[in-house]
Amino acid sequence: MRVMVLQCALINPPFKIPSDPPHPPPSASMISRSLFILLPQIVKSIPLIMAKTAKTTAIRTGEASPPLLFRHVSPGPGGSTLEFRLLHFWEARKNVKGGPGILLGIEMLMIDAEGNLAQGFIGQNRRNQYEKELQRGRIYTLTNFYASNSKVMYHVADQRLVICISHASAMSKDEEDIEGILTERFRVHSFLDFEANCDLRGDLHDIVGHLKLVDGQALHQRPVLCTKDDSASRKVMVHLQLKDGPVINVYLWDEAAVSFRLKFDASEATPTVLLVTTVNPKSLGGKLCLISMSSSRVFLDEDVDPTREYLTWLTTNPSATSLVNPVEVAYFDCIATIDDVKLGTEWYYIACKDCQTKLNRGPTTLLCPKCGNENATAENGGDAAELEVPLPQCFIDTIGQTKKFRIKVAHYNFTSTRLFLTATKIVSPAVLPPKNPPLNTPPTLLAAQNHRPGAEVEISDVAESSGGGTLATDDQKKAKRTKRSG
Repeated sequence: MRVMVLQCALINPPFKIPSDPPHPPPSASMISRSLFILLPQIVKSIPLIMAKTAKTTAIRTGEASPPLLFRHVSPGPGGSTLEFRLLHFWEARKNVKGGPGILLGIEMLMIDAEGNLAQGFIGQNRRNQYEKELQRGRIYTLTNFYASNSKVMYHVADQRLVICISHASAMSKDEEDIEGILTERFRVHSFLDFEANCDLRGDLHDIVGHLKLVDGQALHQRPVLCTKDDSASRKVMVHLQLKDGPVINVYLWDEAAVSFRLKFDASEATPTVLLVTTVNPKSLGGKLCLISMSSSRVFLDEDVDPTREYLTWLTTNPSATSLVNPVEVAYFDCIATIDDVKLGTEWYYIACKDCQTKLNRGPTTLLCPKCGNENATAENGGDAAELEVPLPQCFIDTIGQTKKFRIKVAHYNFTSTRLFLTATKIVSPAVLPPKNPPLNTPPTLLAAQNHRPGAEVEISDVAESSGGGTLATDDQKKAKRTKRSG
């Protein structure tokens, strides 16, 4: 048997010899499984790849990269440039029980060249740097932002990511306007949409309709809402008739209430159409109501396109103003003279459990004006102590006075156990109309009127009517007062 012996010398090869044996080629099933696993990640990274590609191309060609659109923004830090119009900005606060709330920063509503809306945020530590430069309706350029997906409630925009101003951000105001970016965009929804999203604390949409009542006052006698002594309430409640739904209660709070009052009183003609943005659908007493938020804005008749379009539709469909769905509560004004204050009726009021102060109604809770408690526990005032509560002297002093009352009428006012009207407010002192009838009054009608109870009061065109009952003479009033004092 022949044996061949080879002598080899060590050399340094020009390549790296693998220590492990090569893997066998992957099968078709393994490749498809890998693509199926990686496909969501590939789709998710497409906007980021497009942005980086555009930026790299711009660097190679020496041209400025086009602004990034809101739909291409991905979570995390972004070095691209955003160009948008600032539609609105407001203070962001964290609600604190019994206090005014903690100021967190400034929130913004922005719109890009495609008409998409996005929400922005400037933290409290950078508020002083940017707040003076913010101006509604102007074009801004933003670079080096941070997109956060931490906001899970109360969305005011289509884009779910919130574009935050970070320490590395640079935001500047453009001197020239860009006509391609819309000046406004609204997200008006129907009654069914609000009903489906009630109490979900999700998207905040816009509502448009025509006014029926403002703080319980009808529009045919134009109400005056502003006061010189700043004693107006934080709230304005309107009954809004929708085009595709029933009458709905809309509660305007704080800035929205102030804006509505100023615009309503400044209008030459009585406003008819109302649009409120970013309202929160809530159930109050089992009924759907809409509550304004810090981001809400108010527009009337000719302010914006949706209100103008609704006003045009209303003029071409005059029957829509008469098609009013039944409302549970009605209001009217009444001029009457107080004849007597009924005794023997227990005196009740909804009081704070801690300080016995009368509570005010909030959107969802009872508020104590003395303790500042926004979730006060209520009880019947005077019900805890088994003592007879005397009739206040101020009520006794009103006997014989003539006032203009705000009357509230609901279903329970006409039940078998409660046949009365509810006076919610003394509007102002008043004077009864003259007792002398017109000269052309027929004698038969005059005789019937003189024998009718409460004939001293004339009914006016604004639904002012007497509360009924004859007027007591001065001697009778003195006798009643003497009886009470005894």
